[in-house]
Amino acid sequence: MRFESFADLLSMSGHGAFVWSAYGITLLVLVVNVVWPLLTIRQRLAGLRRADAPGVVEDP
Repeated sequence: MRFESFADLLSMSGHGAFVWSAYGITLLVLVVNVVWPLLTIRQRLAGLRRADAPGVVEDP
């Protein structure tokens, strides 16, 4: 597909809002799928470090 200008690329013959929002949602989902597990792992490791610290007693 060939566009005459950058504005034509963005508008995509009136379908630009749907196309670019689909790209945005896809990018958002991909970022969340990478960041969320990393944050979860970081929190769990911090919890394990606190539990393994000397003098820390866990509740039964």
